[in-house]
Amino acid sequence: MAVPELTMTKTITIDPVTRIEGHSKITLYLNDQGEVADAQFHVTQMRGFEKFVVGRPFHEMPSLMARICGICPVSHLIASAKACDALLAVHTPYPARKLRRIMNLGQIAQSHALSFFYLSSPDLLLGMDADPAARNILGVYKANPQLARDGVRLRQMGQTIIELLGGKRIHPAWAVPGGVSSPLTIEKRQQMLAMIPEALQITRRTLDWYRGVMERFKDEIASFANFPTLFMGLVDEDGSLAMYNGKLRIVGPDGKIVADGLDGKDYPDFIGEAVEPHSYLKSPYYKPMGYPNGIYRVGPLARLNIVDRVGTPLADAEFAAFRWLDRQSSFHYHYARLIEILYCFERIDELLHEPDILSTHVRAHAEPNNFEGVGVSEAPRGTLIHHYKIDENGLITWANLIIATGNNNLAMNRGVLQVAKRFVKSDKLQDGMLNRVEAVIRCFDPCLSCSTHAVGEMPLRVELVGPDGALLDERER
Repeated sequence: MAVPELTMTKTITIDPVTRIEGHSKITLYLNDQGEVADAQFHVTQMRGFEKFVVGRPFHEMPSLMARICGICPVSHLIASAKACDALLAVHTPYPARKLRRIMNLGQIAQSHALSFFYLSSPDLLLGMDADPAARNILGVYKANPQLARDGVRLRQMGQTIIELLGGKRIHPAWAVPGGVSSPLTIEKRQQMLAMIPEALQITRRTLDWYRGVMERFKDEIASFANFPTLFMGLVDEDGSLAMYNGKLRIVGPDGKIVADGLDGKDYPDFIGEAVEPHSYLKSPYYKPMGYPNGIYRVGPLARLNIVDRVGTPLADAEFAAFRWLDRQSSFHYHYARLIEILYCFERIDELLHEPDILSTHVRAHAEPNNFEGVGVSEAPRGTLIHHYKIDENGLITWANLIIATGNNNLAMNRGVLQVAKRFVKSDKLQDGMLNRVEAVIRCFDPCLSCSTHAVGEMPLRVELVGPDGALLDERER
């Protein structure tokens, strides 16, 4: 968004934005009357994995990509493995696909638990205006021990599923080109099945609690990135929720389908990527509508806005109530996360009862048969795309990543502006005002460490500061 410099007399900077994964800041630009005229969400860190991987053998990519992020390593592992499957041009065994699905569902469940309980429940339980010293998971424990314990336990169960399949909870290298590196054992299957009833009980208890507190946040629901956009995500053939495979569907703000049955490998035909000078985070958009009009949202809210049904009994029952909400409001990402946690554990239970889930045929072996491959899956924060090109020796020559958080960049920026205009009064700044500006970002649960890389010229600012703190010189490109 362009900043109308002639009317800017003051700025308010929130640095850092708290209770998110990664580093960022928010700048609010005030006009002569002291009103918020514009706002920018700055992602201030740079990673650059797309350049790091050039020259690496393609078969290393899933393991390398799992290192992009410590919060959602499985998401990158799965999308990367699918891109490598496309390079091999093989039929990945069905048991391997099911096991990958289980790991990804465990990842989504644990990440959603982290977002809801650890990062957002302090606002939901204690209030947006609560003492900042208490607005954290420890404050939640003091006020509602059961809620805090439930969050810790739910995340632990999701991580345990990842560990049982991949050997470790963070950065597993278990998904490989052509399948997975080891089959599921009877003992590990039983361990996972034993956790499902408790996971469902906790999630349903949390949903009951959350529905009871939503009424307290009418103002936030009305203004937390509540505006018309497109929504995008994967759906199965029957229009139900798809986390691992499926076709991309784009739905308009009126709920009508804009595009359906889109193949992820063709994403360059309908997704463009813009770069703004104030952030290292790219800004994808829907090409037919141009930039920035092609703004769209991904993630839990978007997924529930595009599907005809969720696909499991308990989640579908909750979805029936969710559909009556004002689903343009990004505040409802919180509700959508809880519904998806319910779905994840229900679907894991279904997959673990599949007759071939213990099969030892879990990997197809081949040499590269294509020079280009795209892998698409749903990460906790939304649609994730890995796109690789290789040479005749199987070495990566080019890579492009469209990270879930990046897909939401335009919406996050617009949401910050909407919330700031509604709540920030420059003549009497209060912590609760600025916390709401941060809280709209927490609705999206951005994972910035894995989403930051720029296209073309790298934004760079260098400041030379003297020992007394005075700015001596600066250079910017």
